[in-house]
Amino acid sequence: MTELTIGTVLGEPEQAVQLDARRFNRHTFWCGQSGSGKTYALGVVLEQLLLRTELPMLILDPNSDFVHLPKTRDAASAEDAARLADIDIRVFHSSQRDGERLRARYIDMSTVSKAALLQLDPIKDAEEYNVLLHMEEHTDRLDTDHMLENLRASGDPGMVRLANRIDNLEVLGWDLWSRGEGAITQVIDERPRATVMDLGGFAHPNEPKVAALAVLEHLWARREERRPILIVIDEAHNLCSPNPRTDVERVLTEQLVQIAAEGRKFGLWLLLSTQRPTKIHPNVLSQCDNLALMRVNAPRDLAELADVFGFAGDKISRSQRFTQGQALFAGGFIEEPTYVQMGVRITEESGGDVRVPLREG
Repeated sequence: MTELTIGTVLGEPEQAVQLDARRFNRHTFWCGQSGSGKTYALGVVLEQLLLRTELPMLILDPNSDFVHLPKTRDAASAEDAARLADIDIRVFHSSQRDGERLRARYIDMSTVSKAALLQLDPIKDAEEYNVLLHMEEHTDRLDTDHMLENLRASGDPGMVRLANRIDNLEVLGWDLWSRGEGAITQVIDERPRATVMDLGGFAHPNEPKVAALAVLEHLWARREERRPILIVIDEAHNLCSPNPRTDVERVLTEQLVQIAAEGRKFGLWLLLSTQRPTKIHPNVLSQCDNLALMRVNAPRDLAELADVFGFAGDKISRSQRFTQGQALFAGGFIEEPTYVQMGVRITEESGGDVRVPLREG
């Protein structure tokens, strides 16, 4: 089955709108300002992909919006509820909640990523970088629980300096590291239908970025296997900025630029969701062939969208007048640019706005 019913034609509630599931083998850009219904509407499409296809999805979820994806709402049909119950959906949490924990293996990351994490420059910090470069030759020093002790015991000045750097940055104390337990990359290799990475509960601001980097570079390293996966990145501006500020952000952005440019032929397909297109690296945005646009008011953002997604014509400007749940879909996954009133979610929505406390009486 290739058709995904996502809602109805705006102003024509009897006419269903369908996306061509086969065309998610191109990168997709999903955009809408706060309050437009962007995350809820994205959930509608992800549910349909789960129900109507066999496409595995990796969902990078910074606000815990999709942690209830395995739970159907009471209003869902019995058929949809039964089908979703049989789908392998795994949710991994970053915070101290019940359920599976989100963990990555430090030793599995590339030297470039480790160097970014440790703020090492291959020229300015040549000696420490060289130690890092050759650490895989000394497997006895890779255990995160004993790494500092082993490096300092070596007596090598470069290893001692590297140990002090690691200790001072306190990176080995992060909750992210697996410490001998299972890692998220192992789960992704099993290709569940949906793997949700709840990134919002980590204590250090770099942890969610390093978690994302660990899985993205793992997928890229195994790209020649050509095992399709849809990589959904909510609030993508946090991971794919046009102006990365830190070494980790720079390496992460470079990895996403590479996937955007070359990933399609290997079955690595992006779905990027954000509030503003100008906050996404232009080399990633320009590679998107599908557009889902909800309410956007900023003239600069509308101009950027019109420039990148010329196939949508002048329909983009109407997004300024959209109300919540209304969207424009254009590109390869729909026959022609279409205004849509999004349908109802099948699964439980997490997150949502916090209500203003009101006085009773």
